[in-house]
Amino acid sequence: MACLAGQLSTGRGKPLVIAVGDVRDYTGKYSVSEGNAVTQGGALMVASALGKLEGRVHIAERFDPTIAERELGYTDRRQLGDGTVHDLAGPSGKQTVPWLPYYGGSIAASDYYIVGGITELNYDIRSGGLQTGVGSIGPKHRTYTQSVAVDLRIVDTRSLLVVRTVSLTKQFTGYETGFGIFRFFGSDLFDINIGAKGQEPLQLGIRTALEEATVRLLGAVARIDVAPCLAKSGWAETAVTSPSDTGLPVASRLPAVGDPFNGLPHAAAPVGADVRIVFEVGSDALSGAASALVERIAADAARGPVSVTLLARDTETIEPAKRTALTDRRLTALTAAFASRGIDPATLTITWRPAPADTSLPSDGAGLLRLAQLRIG
Repeated sequence: MACLAGQLSTGRGKPLVIAVGDVRDYTGKYSVSEGNAVTQGGALMVASALGKLEGRVHIAERFDPTIAERELGYTDRRQLGDGTVHDLAGPSGKQTVPWLPYYGGSIAASDYYIVGGITELNYDIRSGGLQTGVGSIGPKHRTYTQSVAVDLRIVDTRSLLVVRTVSLTKQFTGYETGFGIFRFFGSDLFDINIGAKGQEPLQLGIRTALEEATVRLLGAVARIDVAPCLAKSGWAETAVTSPSDTGLPVASRLPAVGDPFNGLPHAAAPVGADVRIVFEVGSDALSGAASALVERIAADAARGPVSVTLLARDTETIEPAKRTALTDRRLTALTAAFASRGIDPATLTITWRPAPADTSLPSDGAGLLRLAQLRIG
């Protein structure tokens, strides 16, 4: 947020006025004993995210304007005062009144507003563990994963056109470890269990997903590249889909650790750099963030060779034949994106890709697998 605030303050004119609409819980998950599984305060979290931008954007209250509307009603009925008297010009000359006059136009218009919701809550999408014992004595270890997703959009208040949509998913990992004894020692039966378990806080994960979505939406309307800010924050595991970026089918790009653009806002990558583009599970399309990266690669390629590495998440487990076909489609999509930006496909060379019979892919950092590598120029 501090990084984005700094970019918004650089060479900007009048601050944007942003309103927050309803950001609801659409998961439908409810427990009789514990209530709603997901926070009902999504709109409040988005408003707080805007408030962390150090005043670089102005927040227009639209979520709960009840008090303001009541006071405007009191003013209209000449019931609202501020403890002083006011001079008004009338048909019979100047008159002094105790109520607050109102001439209209005091409410500031917003430029854009953010709406959306929390759309997924998936329990135990992956779990595993080990438990062993000899003579009823032994350890155990178990892990499990759940996920949530948020979908937000930013809308032009005057035209009601959706400027950008963002879909983010966040995974939560839990663990449980223990050691137990269940056996007789002499005539006494001992049943002893020790261990620990924990899980990332669900509502905090939702907050960070909403904050990242807010950063991406503001970057779109302010025409700022937020990738360096996201990379600095360490948000490298959240998938984003923005179909309004390019008109292409929904795709995802993960801001990858080690991206050569990290920490280089508004700067081109060094000549010969290895640029990493990450595809979401099962997707062969480029998101808006990836398209922006392609723009920068195209500009870089005019100065010299550039290496591009295609990556996928390590949760993408498909058989080699299907993986090869999916990689072909990804390469085709990337080649088409480069061609649309003036890069001759003949200058693209595949320098590495796994053999069709390979059953595993090499790792490329935490949670990522290497699919192929290209060289431009």
